[in-house]
Amino acid sequence: MAKVLITARSVAANKEGKAILEAAGHEIMTHIGDRVWTEDEMVRIIPGIDAMIVGLDEISGKVIEAGAPTLKIIARNGVGYNKVDIEAAEKFAIPVTVTPGSNTISVCELVFGLMLSLARVIPVQDAQVRLGGWKRNLGCELHGKVLGVLGTGNIGSEVIKRAHAFGMKIIAFDVWQKQELCQDYNLRYLSLEEVLKEADFLTLHLPVMPDTKNLINERTLGMMKKTAFIINTARGELIDEQDLYAALKAGKIAGYGADTLTQEPPGQNHPLFTLPNVVLTPHCGAYTGEAVTRCSVMAAQEVVRVLSGQEPMYAVAVKKA
Repeated sequence: MAKVLITARSVAANKEGKAILEAAGHEIMTHIGDRVWTEDEMVRIIPGIDAMIVGLDEISGKVIEAGAPTLKIIARNGVGYNKVDIEAAEKFAIPVTVTPGSNTISVCELVFGLMLSLARVIPVQDAQVRLGGWKRNLGCELHGKVLGVLGTGNIGSEVIKRAHAFGMKIIAFDVWQKQELCQDYNLRYLSLEEVLKEADFLTLHLPVMPDTKNLINERTLGMMKKTAFIINTARGELIDEQDLYAALKAGKIAGYGADTLTQEPPGQNHPLFTLPNVVLTPHCGAYTGEAVTRCSVMAAQEVVRVLSGQEPMYAVAVKKA
C-alpha cells in the first residue's frame, strides 16, 4: 500500500478521483487548508510519501529532496506547473504530470463571463441595484468587435470557436499556428504588436516564461486602444500590475477582467480593488463540478500508473535514463 498525499482541495473533496486511488489499494492522506502551502510546510509533511496530487503549492527543489527516496510522482491538478521545480524532479527521477484538457471548457466559459461583465458593466450595475439605485451604465456589444487572442492552445482555441459564434472578428498571436482555426473561424494570425494595436478585447492564454513574464506592461499597454479590455485567466505574472493599474486609472485602458493575480490571495489593499472597471475572480476558472472531476480522475489515474510501474501519460518531467 502506497501513501498518496493530496493537497489540492478540489481533489480531496472529489469522490471519483479518490475512488480510483482506493480501488488500487492506496492510502490517501489529505493536507488541505484555505490557502496554498509554503515550501517549509511542504518539507515537513512530505517525508515518507509515495505520491502527491498538488494544486498551486510550492514544490521546490528543497521539497522534492525531502520527499526522496520514497516519492515517485508529483501529479499536478491542472495544466500549469510553474510552482514545481522541474529540474529537481528530473534529478531525482520523479515524473511531474498534468491534466491537459480537463479544465479547458470551464476556463473558456469564464473568459466570456469576464468579457460580458466588463462589456455590460454587470458588477457595477448589480451593486447599484442592491443599494436601491436604478442607474443604467452604457455598455457595448461583443458582436463586430475585434478579439485578440494571445496563445491558441486548448483554451485559446475554444475561446476562438465561441467568439466566432458571437460574431467577433478574431486575430491571434502564437508561435505555433493552427491553420484549421483560420479556415473554420476566419482567424488571422498577426504579430504581437499588430494584435495589441487592433484588439477591442485581448485575452491571454500563455504560459509564464522569461519572454512572457510581464508581457503586458507600460510599453505594450501603450500600443492598445483606450477602449480596449484585457482578460487574463492564465497567470498573474503575465501582467505588470503596477503598470496596468496606472493605465486603468488614467483611462488608457477601458477595463480588466482577471481570474488570477501575481500574489494569490492578494493583500486587502491591492490597488486594483479601488477601480470600478476591474472584475476579479479567485482563480476559479477550473472550479466547476465537471472540470474538478476530470482533473481529479486524470491525476489519480497518473498516480496509479506510476505506482504500478507504468509510464505516465501526461508527464512534463520524466525519469532520466
